[in-house]
Amino acid sequence: MTRLPFFCRGEVVKGFGRGSRELGIPTANFSEQVVESFPSDISTGVYYGWACVGNGDVHKMVLSIGWNPFYKNIKRSVETHIIDTFKGDFYGEILSIVILGYIRSEKNFTSLEALISAIKEDIEEAKRQLDLPEHLKLKEDNFFRLPECKPVNH
Repeated sequence: MTRLPFFCRGEVVKGFGRGSRELGIPTANFSEQVVESFPSDISTGVYYGWACVGNGDVHKMVLSIGWNPFYKNIKRSVETHIIDTFKGDFYGEILSIVILGYIRSEKNFTSLEALISAIKEDIEEAKRQLDLPEHLKLKEDNFFRLPECKPVNH
């Protein structure tokens, strides 16, 4: 498996709309191009780490990499749930993430309620792990500061 931490950045695109609507757990989705750029040896499953939208604040996050067997996806997806409350969506914004650790493998669920319960447990585990000193230090990494655009003078 790819050595962690793993750093990734990409534009947020519209997903299936299930995170907010069906699960009550909104996710930010990377484009297929970004998903395809992930190392082939990174295991499917649930991870934890840090996330930042644009040059905003850095937040705790959980991340699903895989095919979401409950929904029978035919393409691998990378979906980030930022553990914070945002007003509105941020499609088109740049999402920067650092994946720090692995929580569990991807699995199927017998019901929507079981899936939601597992995600809530994943969120609690991510919060516990990210409060550890060795993980807190990466919250301040310069990776989360996007370079400012400078106007070109003609």
